[in-house]
Amino acid sequence: MTRMANERTYDLVLFGATGFTGGLTAEYLAEHAPAGLRWALVGRNAAKLAAVRERLTAIRPELADLPLLEADAGDPASLAAVAAQTKVVATTVGPYLQFGEPLVRACAEAGTDYVDLTGEPEFVDTMYVAHHATAAASGARIVHACGFDSIPHDLGVYFAMRELAPTGPAQVRGVVRSNATFSGGTFHSAMGAFSRAKQMSAAFKQRLAVEPRPEGRSSRAVQGKPGRDKVLRYWLLPLPTIDPQVVARSGAALELYGPRFRYAHFAGTKTLRYAAGGVAGVSALAVAAQIKPLRSALLGRVKQGEGPSAGRREKSWFTVDVVAEADGRTVHARVSGGDPGYTETAKMLAESALCLAFDDNPPTSGSVTTAQAMGAHLLDRLIAAGIRFELV
Repeated sequence: MTRMANERTYDLVLFGATGFTGGLTAEYLAEHAPAGLRWALVGRNAAKLAAVRERLTAIRPELADLPLLEADAGDPASLAAVAAQTKVVATTVGPYLQFGEPLVRACAEAGTDYVDLTGEPEFVDTMYVAHHATAAASGARIVHACGFDSIPHDLGVYFAMRELAPTGPAQVRGVVRSNATFSGGTFHSAMGAFSRAKQMSAAFKQRLAVEPRPEGRSSRAVQGKPGRDKVLRYWLLPLPTIDPQVVARSGAALELYGPRFRYAHFAGTKTLRYAAGGVAGVSALAVAAQIKPLRSALLGRVKQGEGPSAGRREKSWFTVDVVAEADGRTVHARVSGGDPGYTETAKMLAESALCLAFDDNPPTSGSVTTAQAMGAHLLDRLIAAGIRFELV
């Protein structure tokens, strides 16, 4: 592993600041970044970037001189030039399957750390096959899913497993609840994934064929069954997101998770009626995604780059309950915070980028998870930033 990013002009750069979530990430950095942070905004439209910078100047006047770098997701040369100048790239530009690959390649080749907000399994698996080896050789850490997908689940399980410290097989389930409006980008990504089930399966199999497995241990995401949870007293609905794959990969990478780790992922509701409605809703979207005119109509009604008002976000919340069982013991951990799809996601992405830029993290490279790449350091950062991790 070769670390190429020791001497760079910037500590981090942010792609996508002219979008809704990217703008919130830029504002978070303006409010909370350490003094002396060397950072820049990156995009293809200089006028829009300047408008974001003007907004940030109201938060911190010295940001009037914040550098603006022009680069286009479809111009590999411009992306390579940006990646060569910074230690960390954070990007909110999705859908990642459509726009993300050239930036991942540029970072892998330059030895530049990379964080994104993707919840697209096909993209993550395709990037592993195409660029993991290059990143591992250059020293780049490619860390996908650094927002609500999948930090509360990945670090929530990490937090629980540190407490459980299993010596035998561990059965773990994660249960998410929220009252929030999910982002347009998340909806577009989900519809894209529903419409590409065959391609997603093929990408997963291609990754399995080349990804090493841990010796003497096993870690796997398993399909949970709907029903009533005796510990949490919620009705559980299996949730088809990227989160279980991320958690299982952390389990494979970290011996802390024990010799045989299994993880199931759910949405939780207080009543059976809501659980049944959730099943019907997800099934209807999956069917609609297969019919191009219907899919296009739905996507046209939910715009990317837009989000709820500050007032609506202030009323939003999420919880992720993690129930971990091993060696005759049960640990119940909970992660909780405010608006998951926007406010907390921006916070998670920004703190992930800062963590990679400044913290003494475990020696990793290539395509890695948040728990694997940053673990306790990112956990401490998020707790300090107001996201709660607690034992119940």
